[in-house]
Amino acid sequence: MSAVPEKHKNTVREAIEHLISRAGNSRALTGDDIAGRVEATVEKYLLRDNPGAAHVEIEDFVHEIRADDLCLIVACEKGDEKAWEDLVANFDSTVKSAARKISSNNEDAEDLASSIWAELYGLRVDADGNKKSKLAYYSGRGSLAGWLRAVVSQLAVDQFRKVSKFVQIEEDREFENLANEASNGDGPHFGSHIENPEELYSEGRTTADVSAALSSAIAGLKAEDRLILKLYYFDSLKLKDIAATFGYHEATASRKLTRVQSEIRKGVEKSLKTQHGWTDTEVKRHLSDAAASLGINLETMFAALLLLAIVQDIVGVGVL
Repeated sequence: MSAVPEKHKNTVREAIEHLISRAGNSRALTGDDIAGRVEATVEKYLLRDNPGAAHVEIEDFVHEIRADDLCLIVACEKGDEKAWEDLVANFDSTVKSAARKISSNNEDAEDLASSIWAELYGLRVDADGNKKSKLAYYSGRGSLAGWLRAVVSQLAVDQFRKVSKFVQIEEDREFENLANEASNGDGPHFGSHIENPEELYSEGRTTADVSAALSSAIAGLKAEDRLILKLYYFDSLKLKDIAATFGYHEATASRKLTRVQSEIRKGVEKSLKTQHGWTDTEVKRHLSDAAASLGINLETMFAALLLLAIVQDIVGVGVL
């Protein structure tokens, strides 16, 4: 059954037919082939918040959907081998480039890229025997290349979470709380069970400021401290292995990592106030209160932010 209200069906149907007609390569698809995807997108991203949308608003919304990218993805879902070949040929370099940026070596990057294509092709099946592919989440509202890079990052987070460790054992439960919060959200999360720290901040300026402050705080660390972060969060080394690398006791490695986390938190807070003009009240409201509302402490929240920074290449060459 269509998710679009009866009063909007004709408008949406006309917009869908126009979408097909403007595709440079429709892959022999008809309006019926893409109707379900487009209708769900219109309902979720337009009509849910604006049920009384005017005819022209619906037309403009559907007009912004990338016709060729959407047709390519739907054709792949329908088993069009030529479409799949074109998808791989045109976007394999995008996937591999994104994988290299967030992998510690070429072998890991190749493995990650291969995992992405497996997830997109759909190796699992549902109860009815149908393939379960992440292609089902592409709406056409943004570029396919950008969406694929996001999928790479998300899968990297999923894989990273399976092997990541945090300083204090009791904090594992805190991150599980974050995971539970994420699993209760709306919309697809590409199978992820980790809370995206950026979702703690609803305003674009806030997110940009925090990201910039985090990058600045990490850049201000000593080389040894940055290496410790890299070894622990990205290379997944245990504290005893990090200690052996530097020639000191495991307890010393634990204290150093705890200190670095604290320095990052303080550095971010200072940068937000001195470089971005935040007041003490704004820092408390957006950071301390956000952490408290999720039942975690600030060090835990900044550890999560650090993980996001590494995955999204905010940290840069200085750490990686």
